[in-house]
Amino acid sequence: MKPSRQTKERSAGITRPELTTPAAKVAFTGILAALALALAALENLIPPIPLLPPGAKLGLSNIASMYAAQAVGLFPALCIALIKGLFAGVTRGITAMLMSLSGGICSTFLMWVFLRRDKPVFGWCGIGVIGSLTHNAAQLCVAALLTSPAVAFYIPWLIIFGVLSGILTGFVLRAILPLLNTIPLPQNRQKP
Repeated sequence: MKPSRQTKERSAGITRPELTTPAAKVAFTGILAALALALAALENLIPPIPLLPPGAKLGLSNIASMYAAQAVGLFPALCIALIKGLFAGVTRGITAMLMSLSGGICSTFLMWVFLRRDKPVFGWCGIGVIGSLTHNAAQLCVAALLTSPAVAFYIPWLIIFGVLSGILTGFVLRAILPLLNTIPLPQNRQKP
């Protein structure tokens, strides 16, 4: 007998929050969005890293998007990416908002696709790298549209930094996953 997806997740230490009502799902998504905004604000305080393209960030707020894509699904995770993009617009301007929205939505969708697979191919670090590289690629496309195709010069730097920051966010999520799984949520979720 083939083990179910839930059995595999339990054996891997992954638990999904038990969300029985739409209000519980919205509230939990709000908690994750607040976490993403707090991490984004923290990232804005970190000074620019030398030798990296302007505006390069560690992507710590993507931890909330990764967890949301795994725990509550695509739509709530995309809502978090949208909120992060609007926050970037309010705090850093329209260009930052366009870059954040493009990168956040594309990376969240692709992470969700890889998290939905019955047979996990990558661990959290692999998912983090996929998300980071997708985020960088989408932002590079927007930058090329807003400025010039000369931004392609940054591709090697963005690949290296994307892999390193993706590994970092994957490690951080794996480390805090037990803490996130202790958040008290409504029980008795209907099983699919």
